Amino acid sequence: MSNTPSVPNAIEVRNLTKTYRNSVKALDGLNLRVAAGSIFALLGPNGAGKSTTIKILTTLCAPDSGEARVAGIDVLREPQRVRHSIGCVAQKSGVDETATGRENLTLQGQLHDLRGPDLKQRVETLLQRFSLASAAARVASTYSGGMKRKLDIAMGLIHRPQVLFLDEPTTGLDPEARAELWDEIGRLSAEGLSILLTTHYLEEADALASRVVVLNRGKIVAQGTSQEIKGLVSGRKIRCITRLSVETLVTLPTVTSVTPDRDGIILTAVDSDAAVRALFLADSTAHGVEISGGALEDAFLELTKN
Repeated sequence: MSNTPSVPNAIEVRNLTKTYRNSVKALDGLNLRVAAGSIFALLGPNGAGKSTTIKILTTLCAPDSGEARVAGIDVLREPQRVRHSIGCVAQKSGVDETATGRENLTLQGQLHDLRGPDLKQRVETLLQRFSLASAAARVASTYSGGMKRKLDIAMGLIHRPQVLFLDEPTTGLDPEARAELWDEIGRLSAEGLSILLTTHYLEEADALASRVVVLNRGKIVAQGTSQEIKGLVSGRKIRCITRLSVETLVTLPTVTSVTPDRDGIILTAVDSDAAVRALFLADSTAHGVEISGGALEDAFLELTKN
């Protein structure tokens, strides 16, 4: 997706702090790294510091202290270079509804100094990629919500950025349009694009992100894979009937606790699939297996309740 040499980390943040005039500390020593080519989800309740973090990384806001680099570029020392290296898709659409899809993309390309045949080819490539070619000559006010969101993302990609910021990319979309956009985001990442995603749809982060960070009150309260974060709180509950002893069950992969129950045994596991596979390998007669709990939303609510 980019003509610029890749860097080990798409984003590096060290000890970022930011306090607003009303004495609200939006960021309190934030540290994070986003691996190049990954989808990274930044989660948190309203007021957690997500928007401030994005504003700093996209050069729209300066921190009180700390450092941040995007695509290997210092956001404070070289903001213009950062802007050329990133694409931003805000929660509120940037599409001009009085212009056609093709005109929206062309104007966005011109803002990034693209001209002539290169711009024309890039516009047509993105229209095809996002299945907008047949509607390219229509004004965007006639587009569905899903089509407008595709156009938003295409506009963010027009200049071939290294890092793409997606702020609530599927808000308001129907399930079919959301699934289509998830597929496209996955393909972009597979091609090497680094993506930082903010979303209130926790199943979206669960499905897309290779790494998740949960913010609360300007601090990171949890980070890791989606499965790891689920396991930080309680893990998934596996109810089963088995002849294995408690001592054996606690040695199964990712199992964190074993509780006898009148109807059998309850296992708590970080990765329920791995635990159930191991259970059946150790006891082929195990039965009555039921899995519950362990949604990312459960962990999120527990981690951010204070």
